[in-house]
Amino acid sequence: MSVASSLGLSPRVQIAPSLLAADFGHLADAVRAVEASGAEVVHLDVMDGVFVPNISYGAPVIKAVRPLTTLPFMAHLMIEAPERYVETFRELGCDEILVHEEASPHLHRTLQMIRHSGARAGVALNVHTPLNVLEWVKDLLDSVLVMTVNPGFGGQAFIAEMLPKIEAARRMLGPDVDIVVDGGIDASTAPRVVAAGANVLVAGTSVFAHPDGVSAGVAALRSGG
Repeated sequence: MSVASSLGLSPRVQIAPSLLAADFGHLADAVRAVEASGAEVVHLDVMDGVFVPNISYGAPVIKAVRPLTTLPFMAHLMIEAPERYVETFRELGCDEILVHEEASPHLHRTLQMIRHSGARAGVALNVHTPLNVLEWVKDLLDSVLVMTVNPGFGGQAFIAEMLPKIEAARRMLGPDVDIVVDGGIDASTAPRVVAAGANVLVAGTSVFAHPDGVSAGVAALRSGG
């Protein structure tokens, strides 16, 4: 029996296409395509070129696309000192804000700030980061994002060694905290992470580069084929 089944989790998972993989020349069309696909969440990878070796986009882009959809926005802040920007991203209309444990030295306070802003609060963990860093902030968590690649770039290969970490996260946090996975998620890896206990799948390349379009990419993730 899978971890997900043993805990009574619904087989229905949420798909969160990452705009990092979209055509930035047609970003409005990409956002509308995500909504039309039946995906549940828009995932925003915010990178500062310091915490990770890449720069993606920030407040002006999010402000521009927020009116284009009613889907919730999940902001994954791959930035140093994310606590400085919690209010900014909340004011931009982000419904969930995830910060990296490795980038926030006062993680408990940062999660309190996110909750106080009215957003859902989540923690992202790099590949090497152990789950025990969550022990004393569990009560403030709405979600935990398990990186299944090293953060900073899209299109990387899935790190299969993270499957036991996903299982351990689900056992540690129970059925009420979302387990998000991010990195190398496609039709072949999606069933494996769901069986391990994940219920939110972040996918960029497999959705936006699908030969039959965004809706087909989302459908492939749901069907595992």
